[in-house]
Amino acid sequence: MKQFRTLDLTFGAMFVCLMVIGANITVWFPMLAIPIGGTTVPVSLQTFFAILAGSMLGKRRGAFTIITYILVGAAGVPVFAGMQGGPFTLISPTGGFLISFVFVAFAAGYVSEKFGKDSFIGYTIAALAGLVVNYVIGVSYMYLAMNTWLNLEISYIVAWAGMIPFIIKDAALSFVAAIFMIQLIKRVPATWIKARAS
Repeated sequence: MKQFRTLDLTFGAMFVCLMVIGANITVWFPMLAIPIGGTTVPVSLQTFFAILAGSMLGKRRGAFTIITYILVGAAGVPVFAGMQGGPFTLISPTGGFLISFVFVAFAAGYVSEKFGKDSFIGYTIAALAGLVVNYVIGVSYMYLAMNTWLNLEISYIVAWAGMIPFIIKDAALSFVAAIFMIQLIKRVPATWIKARAS
């Protein structure tokens, strides 16, 4: 395994900070919580930043970056949503979404490395791949948690139905991530973009 460069560590640290901001943006800006159908959908940007971490840093560096973020939070630093921290957050019903971000970054990075070719379609497919991974793992984990250790009986369909507003929001942000990557590659030196897959 090749060693991480100083540039890799710098961008990795930047994405750890962005994940913290993305998790807690409505804490600082409560007006970003959107009322939909009698409920409030917080505009969390974690899926967006996890997709960008994979697309920008590559599958390996992107996944390691998200692992770092999760380990920092599990150690007790309040970096998770609602300024929470600690290992018990990972076994909450939404803990699966946190765990999924590692695989989101890996999937987005893998697809962008293989099929991105600096195209909008390639990066869109990469972003949507990350989105699918995010919700398949997150919703399945939530369903399992609610039906086992929380003793709340819900069907798998109901679990997915409750996620519809969030899926719509994150799907829109997936296209924004693809647009961002196209703009980024016009400004970042080509040597670094090519090196991300190494």
